[in-house]
Amino acid sequence: MFEGLKILKNHQIQDSRGFFQELWNKRTFSEQNIHVNFVQTNHSRSYPNSLRGLHYQIGQGKLVGVVRGSIWNVVVDIRNESPTRGKHFSVELSEVNGLELWIPPGFANGFCVLGDTPADVLYHTTDFYNPAVESGIRWNDSDLAIQWPSCATIISERDQALPMWKQLCTHK
Repeated sequence: MFEGLKILKNHQIQDSRGFFQELWNKRTFSEQNIHVNFVQTNHSRSYPNSLRGLHYQIGQGKLVGVVRGSIWNVVVDIRNESPTRGKHFSVELSEVNGLELWIPPGFANGFCVLGDTPADVLYHTTDFYNPAVESGIRWNDSDLAIQWPSCATIISERDQALPMWKQLCTHK
């Protein structure tokens, strides 16, 4: 696993009405030695076969979870001094497995929707959206060698035009 990246398992209480689960708890994060102040929560819905990413905002951390459907989430380490710079990590996040991914600053993030159900993704961020520090990396860059599921067929023009890994300037 990459330094700072954490997979968190939410405790879910189920009964005949459905379930209840905490998506974020400051105490739980502190116990994991993660001390953050979230300033924004975003909700995206993506349809089956959609791919989003790889996106990042310099200096922004994210807590990503799925409240409906399932995604294949991929992160790429873009930190200059990291021994895992240019490497990627992937994990399935779904409403069923209840996993969330803490992505500290210095990672690009992307996902594709698995299955036939739209995916509703919630992510809490440690900084406000700022297009001046937003960028990305092409999802299919051969230097990164990410093995995306074959379902990733709907990709925005913007994401298809993102720079390749070698084209990126130094990130701080």
